[in-house]
Amino acid sequence: MRCELISSTRDAQGLVGDLRGLIPSGGTVSDAVSEIIDAVRTRGDEAVLEYTRRFDTAGPPRPLAVPNDQVLAAGAALSPELVRALELSIANLEKAAEAALESDRVVRLDGSEVIVREAPVRRAGVYVPSGRSPYPSTVVMGVVTAVVAGVDEVVVCAPPGPDGEVDQIVLGACALTSRYEVYRMGGAQAIAALAYGTETVRPVDVIVGPGNLYVQEAKRQVSGQVGIDSFAGPSDLLVIADSDADPEPVALDLLAQAEHGDGTLVMAASTDRALLEALRRRVEPAAETGAVCCLIELADDGSAWELAQAFAPEHLQLIGSRAEQLAETVTTAGCVFVGPEAGTAFGDYVAGSNHILPTGGSGHFASALSPRAFRRTFTQVRVTDAAMLARAAAPLARAEGFEQHARSMEARIRENHRR
Repeated sequence: MRCELISSTRDAQGLVGDLRGLIPSGGTVSDAVSEIIDAVRTRGDEAVLEYTRRFDTAGPPRPLAVPNDQVLAAGAALSPELVRALELSIANLEKAAEAALESDRVVRLDGSEVIVREAPVRRAGVYVPSGRSPYPSTVVMGVVTAVVAGVDEVVVCAPPGPDGEVDQIVLGACALTSRYEVYRMGGAQAIAALAYGTETVRPVDVIVGPGNLYVQEAKRQVSGQVGIDSFAGPSDLLVIADSDADPEPVALDLLAQAEHGDGTLVMAASTDRALLEALRRRVEPAAETGAVCCLIELADDGSAWELAQAFAPEHLQLIGSRAEQLAETVTTAGCVFVGPEAGTAFGDYVAGSNHILPTGGSGHFASALSPRAFRRTFTQVRVTDAAMLARAAAPLARAEGFEQHARSMEARIRENHRR
């Protein structure tokens, strides 16, 4: 895998523009995704199965819904080692996700009482990609978080392989998380089916999960119909390392994320050129994965913070005493890994953090998947002094040209006076 060594002489925003330009964006597939979504909305199951045959299976696709007994059988067939790993992932993620929940809050104001309430959506869909390998860990990340949020119905979909079946390990993970509504479908057509429904698939309220550009662009296009988590597309990693960092584990961290394949961007930044050269010698002989690797020589320690903030990496690793000090001030990363032992791969599986993270720079405004993605906040109002509020607000309503608003509030003054 070729690694480009860059001496950073540009400002952080200019450098980020160059780095982002190395990988394709969702706009490159926008028209194709629109066509798929329109076909699914119009023709339902027929269109989903047509695209499944075109993109996924070697022959006629199997029915969209996976039978419950097949999911249970896959769970029973998991090896003890996989069961232990998945159960640890489930347990750690549950504990971390529960910390994000809040109870109703009561705010007492002059003339009114407002209760800020939360409620889960009724039905959610978790998209599980299937690129080079199956992703049972994504089943855990999506399903467990939705269940902790209180969602009653959590469904899973994943692209079938050439044999027309969803990978058995993915089905086994569904069984361990007690999710038996599973669909053999992937790509933009799966997102469209979850958003609008078909003869077989009932629509959901929220869709979450990582995927390729087609999947993420489809999520963006249906986001007016359903809620989505964030743009969770091709992976990216930025490692900021001091000169005393051990290049071997850093190189392995870069190679680990590069395994996600096409569109993945892995970067290491340091003021120490010798470290970067050591990383290049270790990484370049590795097998080609389709990922892009950049090694960035920083002018000074301050430019490391500026790069991290501007790039908003999905994963940010900080290694070395000076680099680790950035952990308290960096605010745009999807997940921050601090210290030489905190390899990003732990976060993909068992560290307790969620691996469904904002990518493509969306960390500037989006968050890691949490129960918040499946819960909506609303307010409940009780007016305790209608007369005071009406006298204050009626002039404002009239200033906006809403006479009936003003009269509606003033009617409560008369009622109070009659009492």
